[in-house]
Amino acid sequence: MNVKKILVGTLAASAFTAGSIATTAYAEGEVSASAAVSNMYLWRGLDLGDGAAAVSGDLVYSISGAYAGVWVSSGDTGLGQEYDLFAGYAMDITDDVSVDVSVWNYNYSDLGARDDTTGELTEIILSLSAYGANISILDNVAGDSGYIYYTLGYGAGDFSATFGSHSFDDDADNMSHLDISYAYNDNLSFTVSKIVDEETEGSYDDDAMFQVSYSFPIK
Repeated sequence: MNVKKILVGTLAASAFTAGSIATTAYAEGEVSASAAVSNMYLWRGLDLGDGAAAVSGDLVYSISGAYAGVWVSSGDTGLGQEYDLFAGYAMDITDDVSVDVSVWNYNYSDLGARDDTTGELTEIILSLSAYGANISILDNVAGDSGYIYYTLGYGAGDFSATFGSHSFDDDADNMSHLDISYAYNDNLSFTVSKIVDEETEGSYDDDAMFQVSYSFPIK
């Protein structure tokens, strides 16, 4: 399987990024669920849905900092419906510093003869948060490895900014983007995303994108 092609063109960790779940600490012995809708499938600076809306949901069990669950989505235009399996552990080092490590496996409905991708598209995510800032490393460790995604973010009040960078072994498809987000309330958020650098000029559509997302807890 050409994991590089899937990661750049159609792979989706989440409409709201994998880190939105992976960096959240859950209460002990809690089962939680949520659903979300968005006007586009914004993933790491790319619109994977070609302008189509996305619907997603998750179910998570957590206890004493450990968590595991499933995230499902209407999917992108290339690979169809998606479900992601994940497990991790989050802990507070101090009141202002926390660390989170998790493993995510991505699965899709429209891969033809390669319907079973369990274990082939898998990332290990390490995230460190301190005093409003966050740094994450997402390393593809299965299939055709050689892809790493880095993020550096900062939040202040209702506003946040995230710089993300795609890194491939051959460098040709490397790309960086900047997302600026505003949370109107606990449910409604707005994001502007713009590619700010690419290794090969013209490899990506670098027009600014505007995402509107609404999420709500189910349980």
